[in-house]
Amino acid sequence: MDNPRLDRIAVLDFGGQYAHLIANRIRRLGVYSEIVACDTPAPELAVYKGIILSGGPGSVLDKGSPEFDRGLLDMRIPVLGLCYGHQLLARIMGGKVTKGENREYGKAVMYIKGQSPLFKGLGKNEQIWMSHGDAVSELPKGFQILASTDDCDIAAAGDIQRRIYGLQFHPEVTHTTHGMDILTNFLDICSCSRKWNSMAYLEEITGEIRRTCGDKKVFLLVSGGVDSTVAFALLNKALGPRRVLGLHIDNGLMRKGESAEILVYMKKHGFDNLKIEDASAEFLQALSGTFDPEKKRKIIGNMFLEAKERALAKLGLTSSEWILAQGTIYPDTIESAGTKHADRIKTHHNRIDSILELLAKGQVIEPLAQLYKDEVRVLGEKLGLPKSLVWRHPFPGPGLGVRVLCSEGFAEKIQADIDRKVKEIAGPAGYESVILPLRSVGVQGDGRTYAHPVLLTGKRDWNVLEELSTRITNGVHGVNRVIFGINVDHAVQYRLIKADITFSRLEKLREIDHAVTEQLIESGEYNTIWQMPVVLLPVVNEKDQECVVLRPVISQEAMTAQFAPLKDSTLDIIVKKARSINGLGDIFIDITHKPPGTIEWE
Repeated sequence: MDNPRLDRIAVLDFGGQYAHLIANRIRRLGVYSEIVACDTPAPELAVYKGIILSGGPGSVLDKGSPEFDRGLLDMRIPVLGLCYGHQLLARIMGGKVTKGENREYGKAVMYIKGQSPLFKGLGKNEQIWMSHGDAVSELPKGFQILASTDDCDIAAAGDIQRRIYGLQFHPEVTHTTHGMDILTNFLDICSCSRKWNSMAYLEEITGEIRRTCGDKKVFLLVSGGVDSTVAFALLNKALGPRRVLGLHIDNGLMRKGESAEILVYMKKHGFDNLKIEDASAEFLQALSGTFDPEKKRKIIGNMFLEAKERALAKLGLTSSEWILAQGTIYPDTIESAGTKHADRIKTHHNRIDSILELLAKGQVIEPLAQLYKDEVRVLGEKLGLPKSLVWRHPFPGPGLGVRVLCSEGFAEKIQADIDRKVKEIAGPAGYESVILPLRSVGVQGDGRTYAHPVLLTGKRDWNVLEELSTRITNGVHGVNRVIFGINVDHAVQYRLIKADITFSRLEKLREIDHAVTEQLIESGEYNTIWQMPVVLLPVVNEKDQECVVLRPVISQEAMTAQFAPLKDSTLDIIVKKARSINGLGDIFIDITHKPPGTIEWE
């Protein structure tokens, strides 16, 4: 950012999943904010009106954990530490951090103590969003406790005189109800003027595209999802349709009839510069016999590049005249360990090694790479795209490839203490439980987990189930996800089978996914739910039928998500439709928030 007249906030990046989201939220409040390395020398930070220390996947108790230049604390600039940043402030300034007796992931209630400028205008009790294992146990000299939760005595602290504050929770995520108010108060503490216009990025990105591309034309892979569609429209606006070519690759991992529908609605809305390449046979052959989710993602990413090269050769396009574009958004980068201290949650198909090499050579342009899903949708509307395109449910780049879970069929023995601890929580509430013999990806404390899901059966009481889900994932190591059996009367022992990606399994998933989408539209719930992955498990019931998980969530930017209950009538109809699909068995619904469970299972 070159405009020295604007007040600026620096976000020191310790690798937290939400680091960039903090900067996004500050910009939305009218103040320019940018990410800087956590080890930036203190004198270079003197240009900022305030400093925010991000969260991170590490522990301040670990040797060699990242720190900031301690000279920062002598500069009289307001500082706000979040999660890891809160703990780091406490330890560096003479306090104490310990391993928490109880982990906290997801919603919690904060009880505010006394008054402080940071919590101006808030109520005594506030809903917040936690994601931590360690906790501050003793405060540095000059600090006071500003808020607590049931499981965290020091949920917020501050040295009000020195304008240094620490929050164990995440005000930047939407599930902290008044998080934006807290950030607004911090900007007031920093005496920031609100002159930044967050909508200005359209003009900035357009100019950047023209400067980066120069005289070259642009070739974009268009999945048909929100991100690639907006990127396609943006490139057309910036360069003109004669300099842009879109290619949709049918990888055999699309939803029912989707590739044909993409071509129809793109042409309907004026995008005549889009071609379709059928590479489904090549993708399925490459994936055959692959079980590991990370390997699947990398194979899919490499296959997209190979299909792109074949299409370029077929069309007679040369790399000297054309540059590759992608609809990458920021969550793809951070979850793929795209910043220095970030943990790899999962490798997105647009962040495989070969793509990173092309990026380093300047051969790829990603006009949306700094944006989140909610910002992409705002941009799409500003570009004049119809709501039916902009507000489609997100669909992962690897498609159903990450929703058909695979297994070599070797079920590991579930540890008895994990099962016992789960039953001690679920049993008194009237629910049976069983730990499923497979693992899924999660994110806890900004780090990747690969742990077991717990299945609960019993009364369909969403409030009780949500509470149990939080208690189980917070209190039981080795579990990162809780699901509920919709058509299951009691918990049975499910069997893990050997299964990889096959045409028949994909067709099975396509049918139930289509039935679920149709029912959501019919019931009016499609527009109230942000995303609804349907996942096929390599797990069978007593009738040797494969089981399916529904994953309805509410989110804005995909960095956090809240489980969204469906209507009972909707679930009953989905179960009825599932029974008509050969080979489908029990239907589960994922009742886990993010964190600790990622939106997708892989």
